[in-house]
Amino acid sequence: MPMRISSAKEPLSSTTARNCFLINQFATPGLGSLMARRWIAGIGQVVLSLIGFGFVLGWFVSLISQMYQQISNDTPPRSVSWLGEFGAAIFMAAWFWALVTSLTLLREARANEGQSRPPLEPLG
Repeated sequence: MPMRISSAKEPLSSTTARNCFLINQFATPGLGSLMARRWIAGIGQVVLSLIGFGFVLGWFVSLISQMYQQISNDTPPRSVSWLGEFGAAIFMAAWFWALVTSLTLLREARANEGQSRPPLEPLG
Protein backbone atom coordinates (compact mmCIF):
# COMPACT_ATOMS: atom_id res chain seq x y z
CA MET A 1 0.00 0.00 0.00
CA PRO A 2 1.60 3.31 -1.02
CA MET A 3 2.30 5.84 1.70
CA ARG A 4 0.28 9.02 1.51
CA ILE A 5 2.48 12.08 1.13
CA SER A 6 0.82 15.27 2.28
CA SER A 7 1.00 18.36 0.17
CA ALA A 8 2.86 21.45 1.37
CA LYS A 9 -0.44 23.34 1.70
CA GLU A 10 -1.90 21.02 4.35
CA PRO A 11 -1.44 22.25 7.92
CA LEU A 12 0.93 20.26 10.09
CA SER A 13 -0.91 17.89 12.42
CA SER A 14 0.20 17.17 15.97
CA THR A 15 0.75 13.50 15.11
CA THR A 16 3.03 14.35 12.20
CA ALA A 17 4.91 16.92 14.29
CA ARG A 18 5.38 14.40 17.11
CA ASN A 19 6.69 11.74 14.71
CA CYS A 20 9.06 14.23 13.11
CA PHE A 21 10.28 15.23 16.59
CA LEU A 22 10.96 11.62 17.55
CA ILE A 23 12.82 10.86 14.33
CA ASN A 24 14.87 14.07 14.56
CA GLN A 25 15.92 13.44 18.15
CA PHE A 26 16.25 9.65 18.35
CA ALA A 27 17.04 8.43 14.82
CA THR A 28 18.84 10.86 12.50
CA PRO A 29 19.02 14.61 12.98
CA GLY A 30 17.39 16.21 9.96
CA LEU A 31 15.34 13.25 8.79
CA GLY A 32 12.28 14.41 10.72
CA SER A 33 12.77 17.93 9.37
CA LEU A 34 12.77 16.53 5.84
CA MET A 35 9.59 14.59 6.61
CA ALA A 36 7.97 17.88 7.66
CA ARG A 37 9.11 19.45 4.37
CA ARG A 38 11.63 21.77 5.96
CA TRP A 39 14.08 21.19 3.10
CA ILE A 40 16.88 23.64 3.89
CA ALA A 41 16.99 22.90 7.61
CA GLY A 42 16.64 19.15 7.02
CA ILE A 43 19.39 18.93 4.43
CA GLY A 44 21.69 21.06 6.58
CA GLN A 45 21.04 18.91 9.64
CA VAL A 46 21.59 15.65 7.78
CA VAL A 47 24.80 16.92 6.18
CA LEU A 48 26.16 18.16 9.52
CA SER A 49 25.30 14.92 11.28
CA LEU A 50 26.94 12.83 8.54
CA ILE A 51 30.09 14.98 8.63
CA GLY A 52 30.23 14.66 12.41
CA PHE A 53 29.69 10.93 12.21
CA GLY A 54 32.44 10.68 9.58
CA PHE A 55 34.92 12.41 11.88
CA VAL A 56 33.98 10.14 14.79
CA LEU A 57 34.30 7.11 12.53
CA GLY A 58 37.72 8.34 11.36
CA TRP A 59 38.82 8.71 14.98
CA PHE A 60 37.60 5.21 15.77
CA VAL A 61 39.38 3.63 12.78
CA SER A 62 42.59 5.51 13.68
CA LEU A 63 42.33 4.37 17.30
CA ILE A 64 41.81 0.73 16.35
CA SER A 65 44.68 0.94 13.86
CA GLN A 66 47.00 2.34 16.55
CA MET A 67 45.98 -0.39 18.98
CA TYR A 68 46.76 -3.04 16.39
CA GLN A 69 50.15 -1.43 15.65
CA GLN A 70 50.97 -1.35 19.37
CA ILE A 71 50.26 -5.04 19.65
CA SER A 72 52.25 -6.05 16.58
CA ASN A 73 55.08 -3.47 16.42
CA ASP A 74 55.14 -1.85 19.85
CA THR A 75 54.75 1.58 18.18
CA PRO A 76 54.03 4.61 20.42
CA PRO A 77 50.49 5.94 20.05
CA ARG A 78 49.69 9.26 18.39
CA SER A 79 46.94 11.39 19.87
CA VAL A 80 43.97 11.70 17.52
CA SER A 81 41.39 12.49 20.17
CA TRP A 82 40.77 15.88 18.53
CA LEU A 83 39.21 14.05 15.58
CA GLY A 84 36.59 12.38 17.76
CA GLU A 85 35.93 15.51 19.79
CA PHE A 86 35.53 17.63 16.66
CA GLY A 87 33.17 15.08 15.11
CA ALA A 88 31.11 14.84 18.29
CA ALA A 89 30.83 18.64 18.45
CA ILE A 90 29.62 18.82 14.84
CA PHE A 91 27.11 16.02 15.42
CA MET A 92 25.83 17.73 18.58
CA ALA A 93 25.39 20.98 16.63
CA ALA A 94 23.23 19.11 14.11
CA TRP A 95 21.27 17.50 16.94
CA PHE A 96 20.59 20.84 18.66
CA TRP A 97 19.59 22.41 15.34
CA ALA A 98 17.18 19.51 14.83
CA LEU A 99 15.84 20.06 18.37
CA VAL A 100 15.07 23.71 17.61
CA THR A 101 13.37 22.74 14.34
CA SER A 102 11.38 19.99 16.11
CA LEU A 103 10.14 22.36 18.80
CA THR A 104 9.11 24.81 16.07
CA LEU A 105 7.17 22.03 14.35
CA LEU A 106 5.37 21.13 17.59
CA ARG A 107 4.47 24.78 18.20
CA GLU A 108 3.19 25.16 14.63
CA ALA A 109 1.08 21.99 14.94
CA ARG A 110 -0.39 23.23 18.23
CA ALA A 111 -1.31 26.54 16.56
CA ASN A 112 -2.86 24.70 13.61
CA GLU A 113 -5.01 22.60 15.93
CA GLY A 114 -6.26 25.71 17.71
CA GLN A 115 -7.35 27.22 14.39
CA SER A 116 -9.06 24.09 13.07
CA ARG A 117 -11.23 23.32 16.12
CA PRO A 118 -14.87 24.28 15.73
CA PRO A 119 -16.25 26.60 18.42
CA LEU A 120 -18.09 24.92 21.29
CA GLU A 121 -21.84 25.38 21.42
CA PRO A 122 -23.40 26.21 24.76
CA LEU A 123 -25.44 23.51 26.46
CA GLY A 124 -29.04 24.11 27.07
